[in-house]
Amino acid sequence: MKKYINLLFAGVVLLSLSSCFDDMDDNITYSSTDVKDFVWKAMNAVYLYKSDIPDLANDRFSSNEEYSDYLATYETPEVLFEDLKYDPQNVDKFSRIYSNYYDLQNQLQGTSLSNGLEFNLYYVPGSDFEVFGVITLVLNNSAASNLGLQRGQIFRVVNGETLNETNYASLLNSTSYTLNFADYDNNGTEDTSDDTITLNGESADLTKVQYTENPVHTVETLTVDGTSIGYLLYNRFTSNYEDELNDAFGQLQAAGVTELVLDLRYNGGGSVQTAAYLGSMITGQFNGSIFSKLLFNENLSNNDTNYLFTNSIQGGGSINSLNLSKLYVLTTNRRTASASEMIINSLEAYIDVVVIGENTVGKSQASNTVFDSPSLFGTDNINPNHTYALQPLIYFTSNVNEEIVPSTGIVPDVEITESPSNLGILGDVNEPLLAAAIQDITLNGRPLNQSIETISSLRLIKSKLKPLEQDMYIE
Repeated sequence: MKKYINLLFAGVVLLSLSSCFDDMDDNITYSSTDVKDFVWKAMNAVYLYKSDIPDLANDRFSSNEEYSDYLATYETPEVLFEDLKYDPQNVDKFSRIYSNYYDLQNQLQGTSLSNGLEFNLYYVPGSDFEVFGVITLVLNNSAASNLGLQRGQIFRVVNGETLNETNYASLLNSTSYTLNFADYDNNGTEDTSDDTITLNGESADLTKVQYTENPVHTVETLTVDGTSIGYLLYNRFTSNYEDELNDAFGQLQAAGVTELVLDLRYNGGGSVQTAAYLGSMITGQFNGSIFSKLLFNENLSNNDTNYLFTNSIQGGGSINSLNLSKLYVLTTNRRTASASEMIINSLEAYIDVVVIGENTVGKSQASNTVFDSPSLFGTDNINPNHTYALQPLIYFTSNVNEEIVPSTGIVPDVEITESPSNLGILGDVNEPLLAAAIQDITLNGRPLNQSIETISSLRLIKSKLKPLEQDMYIE
C-alpha cells in the first residue's frame, strides 16, 4: 500500500510541477533560493489546504521572473513555508519544515534527545506567576527510570531557581538540569486554593541523551470480580515497534482477557498503518473491511486511499486479535491526538467505544515527509546539496462512513481530569481513569457513580509541545 501511494504521488507531482514551470529546473545552482523553490513547488503539489492559499495557485505567476521575484521577498525557506500555511493559529498548527531530514527521520521512529520524563505544569495555588510541575510519565529504560523517578513526584525548583511563568521553558528545555522535589498537601479538602507545596530536600540530576522509546509502555492483566481485563498503555504509533505491540496482544490473548482498557492519554499519534494494525488487534472480526479512509485535496482526490482491517503485519507475522465488541479508551486534552483519535473514530463505526478522561485535541489531518527529490516522497536521487525536508498536512483521515474527528475533539463519555494530588499508579486498579473503566465493566454498562467524575481546579499551563508530538503520517 505504501509503494502504491508514493507511485501515484510521483506522477501527480511531476505533472503539477512541469505544467507550472517547464524550465525552472534548468541550470540550478543550489542556494537558499533553490530551497525556497523546493518549498513552494512541494506545497503547490501536495498541501491539503492549497486551494485556501492564493500564492499556491497554479496560475499565481505569469512568468519565471515573477516567480523568482516572489521567492526573493522571503529571507529564508522557513519564512516562506510559514507564510504558505493556512490559518496557523487555528487550523494548520502542525505542518513543519526541517533543515535536517535525518533528525526528522529519527523523530518519526521514536528517537530523540530525552531524559525520559513527561510532566504537566500548573500555577501554584493562589498565584498567577509561580509554577510547579508533576511527573506524569517515566519512560522505560530511560535516564529518569534509572534514577528511580516516579509518576506523581512534584518539583518546584530547577537548577536552584524557583519555577515561574517566565523561566520554566528555558530551564526545562536545557539538556541538563537538577530537579528539586516537593510535597503537595491538599489540607484534606477538595478546595485547591489552600493547597501548599513545600520542598522536601530531595533532588535528581538529569541529562537528555539520544533515546528510542518502545511505545508499548505497560501491559497488565487484571482480574476484577471474575472478569479478565487487559490494560495497555501505548504511547506512540511507531512502525518499528509493531512486533512489540503485536506481542503485547499475544500476551493479552493468552491471558484470556475479555475486556480491554487502551490508555492513549499521552499518545499524540504517529503512523496511520500502525494504527490500522492496532485496530485489527483489538477486533479481528472485520478482516478486509475499511478501517480508515485517507481523503486528499480536490487536486489529488485520485489518491484517496483506504486502510483495511487485516490479519497480518506487512513483512511480519499474523496479528494477535482479541475479537472485542467493546473498547475502553483513556484520554487527555493535550496529548491524545491524531492517530489516537483515529482509533476511536474508526472503531466507533464497528464496535462500542467508551472514552474516559478529557476532551481530545481534535486533529484529523495527517502528513507525509516531503523531500527535494523527483518523487517528493522518497530519498532516491535526492538533492545532495541540502538536507531540508517538509512535514506538511496532506490529507484528512475519516472512518468508513467518511466521518472525521471534529476540530473540537472527541468528548469523553466520562470526564475525569488528572489531579496532581491523586495521579495514581498507571495500571493499578485504583488509578482514577482506569478505576472508572473498571467500574463500568463491573456494572455491565450501567451508569457510573457520578462521584467518580472529577475535574481538577488547578490551572494547567499549556506549555509548548514537542515537534511531531501531535502528528499523524504515512510512511
